[in-house]
Amino acid sequence: MTELTIHCDPLTHLPWQERPAGCSDVLWRYANNPIVSARAIAASTYVHNSAVIAFGSGFAGVFRIDNRSRRMQLHAGRSDDGIRWKIDECPIRFQCDDPEIGRFTYGYDPRLVRLDDRYYVMWCNGYHGPTIGLGYTHDFSRFCQLENALLPFNRNGVLFPRKFRDNYFLLSRPSDSGHTPFGEIYLSQSPDLTYWGKHRHVMSPIKEENGWQSTKIGAGPVPIETSEGWLLIYHGVVTTCNGFIYSAGAALLDLDEPWKVIARCDPYLLTPTEQYECVGNVQNVIFPCAALVDGPSGRLALYYGSADTVIALAFGRIPEIVDFVLKNRIR
Repeated sequence: MTELTIHCDPLTHLPWQERPAGCSDVLWRYANNPIVSARAIAASTYVHNSAVIAFGSGFAGVFRIDNRSRRMQLHAGRSDDGIRWKIDECPIRFQCDDPEIGRFTYGYDPRLVRLDDRYYVMWCNGYHGPTIGLGYTHDFSRFCQLENALLPFNRNGVLFPRKFRDNYFLLSRPSDSGHTPFGEIYLSQSPDLTYWGKHRHVMSPIKEENGWQSTKIGAGPVPIETSEGWLLIYHGVVTTCNGFIYSAGAALLDLDEPWKVIARCDPYLLTPTEQYECVGNVQNVIFPCAALVDGPSGRLALYYGSADTVIALAFGRIPEIVDFVLKNRIR
């Protein structure tokens, strides 16, 4: 392939560990996983499926905390190195102009993206069922909540990191009220983050027996813009005799019309094999939610929830991942 251009700012201080000797995997795990434990704060039972982003000279995050009443809450956190985190003991209290929308009942599986001077938070928000909550912050201390993006029932809302012809683009996975026979990724457009339309189908599960993405799929971290297309890391699920297994894969989407898939990998990038991925609140889960990228070097730090219990970290290089997708695409 031609030399790849990655449209991301320099981030030389992102957490990093070189590929271990003898390892040929496209993604490799941090040797000291997990990086955030289930009892990271006094109120937590589990900490997983969380979002991080570069902020100032360090990093900030919005963390899914399942508290000791088993309620799903969002907490802010900060880190100097992206590995050791200080998470606020108290949940985020979103400020909202409309009390109907601001009645926070639960929140989980957040993502983060910077657009202009705001850091936008997307999460699965409880409003008569799961839907896509939207909010923003400037400082990770005060958070403002916007209108829910879409009707219930919906999960895995992920904003693109720039506008397209003055429109915001959002990926999501429409669902039902349960856990869930739906499993396709769609794209929606909005001029103002309030009114959404022009919905487009992006990808479906691959309906083959025992395939790692045969039951459902959902967008993971914010898409990464490259000269070969938008790199989307996503989760795929297979139903086995022992329940669901969540793995991570990748696809390339068209730069101008990102509901069009250029290529999608047949093999997974990462699947549960380690104890902290296989044993926990929900066994056999790798759930990618955030990625830090150093544009000039192409280095990637991928944050993922493990077994719905803890947070782990993996590393890779964007050119290698793109090459892997193109060489191992579904035919």
